[in-house]
Amino acid sequence: MANVTIFTGFACSFCERAKMLLTQKKVQFEEINIAKLPEQRTIMMARTNGARTVPQIFINDQHIGGSDDLYALEREGKLDELLANDA
Repeated sequence: MANVTIFTGFACSFCERAKMLLTQKKVQFEEINIAKLPEQRTIMMARTNGARTVPQIFINDQHIGGSDDLYALEREGKLDELLANDA
């Protein structure tokens, strides 16, 4: 199973939506809440080439983008393949 990391924030409906899809697919993921851990924002921004919004999702260290990007992969039938690959 893939290594999935999702950077989130407080009261973020897009974050909840992304986590819901991953949970429905029975994918375990590491959640890093940048509101609770503000030092992680700098790390997130470095990994995303400056993106400031949440969620920011990584699958096997590949930057996927946000919730809309994750759902686009699902609609295109590409998400399951990404999630099936090991890191």
